[in-house]
Parts: sequence; C-alpha cells; structure tokens
Amino acid sequence: MGKRRLEDAIKQIDHPIEVTYRCYELDPTMGRDNKENMYELLAKKYGMSIAQAKANTDRVVQMAKEVGLDYQMDTLILTNTFDAHRLTMYAKTQGLMKEMTERILHAYFTESKHIGDHETLTELAVEVGLNREEVAKMLASDDMSDVVRADEQTAKQYGVTGVPFFLINKKYALTGAQPTETLVQALKKVIAENEITVLNSEDGLNCDDDGCEIPKK
Repeated sequence: MGKRRLEDAIKQIDHPIEVTYRCYELDPTMGRDNKENMYELLAKKYGMSIAQAKANTDRVVQMAKEVGLDYQMDTLILTNTFDAHRLTMYAKTQGLMKEMTERILHAYFTESKHIGDHETLTELAVEVGLNREEVAKMLASDDMSDVVRADEQTAKQYGVTGVPFFLINKKYALTGAQPTETLVQALKKVIAENEITVLNSEDGLNCDDDGCEIPKK
C-alpha cells in the first residue's frame, strides 16, 4: 500500500525521482511453512481476539482498495520472506527489481501464493523475464544473502522498526503508509531545498567555455 501511494505521489510531481527498494524482514524468525493464518498471528502478537484482529485487518483491506489494491487476507499464506528478498536482489542485477518486487507483492497479497516456496518464486521470476535455470540455481544456493543482510543492517543503522519506511535523500524519513498528499508535500519540500537560488544581479561578468560576456551598461 505504501508503495502504491508513493507511485501515485510521484505521478503528481514534475521532477525526476529515483526509487530504490531495500530489504527488510518483519519477522526473520518465521518459518517457511506455517499453519497459522494472519488473524491468528495478529491475535497472538498483540494480545487481541480473533474478531478484533479480523476487524483491524478489514480496515487495512479497505484502505488498500482505495488505492486500487485487492488484499485477500483470508487466504494469505504466511511464510519467511528471506528468499523472496534474495530474488528481488538478484532481479536488481538484471535490471528487473521493480517488476520483481511488484510481482511478488501481488502474488502474496492478492493471489495467495506461497512466496517462500522456491518453485513459486521461480515461476514468478520467469513471468517478469528472468531465466528459469539461473533463478533456480540462485535460490538453491546462498547467493544474494549478503546483499539482503547488508540492507537489513543499514535499516538498523537508520532505526527502521517497520514498513513502509521512506528515506528521502538519506536525510528525511517518513514511516507508515502515509497518505499520498503527505508524500507529495514531502517530496516537493526536498526538491525545493535542493534547487539552487541565483542571488547575483545581471550586471556580473559571466564566463563559460565560449568566453566571457561583458555586462551591458
């Protein structure tokens, strides 16, 4: 949801903006195969009833709909996401990180696919244009693990404790799925601060590679 709102915000700004995705695991201790569903997990984590957990999740589902996302929480499959992160980092080396990230998120939240399963991840990778054999070989190894861990270590240094977390120009941070307008205002503020304001008058001597322009009197 935070990703979609950021994309909507960028569309409203007439300025080039480069987005870099980083790795962050909400629960690194989670196993690959889990019997719990989302409501049971939230109830246990926050000490609430299943009904309360479902009510809270329903609000998130409604918020997602407002930005065009279809969250299927009833059938969502909880799993460890480390290998999914490794896949996105591999996709980055092939220039397909944005596409891979979007495909994994859609598979997880909307299609209820098991994104901890290597076969599932391989199929998703092929869909965005990655080589099946190379992806399968990467997932079967420890490749890209160091890259994922490095991102997670950087997150700790910045004090990240949850997602989404937006870091702009390595200086300004926004946490949570902020409203699109808040993201627009933040981006405009940073862009304005980076613009150069010319303070000199037109009477100054101006030189470039072609010589010097003599001020008019």
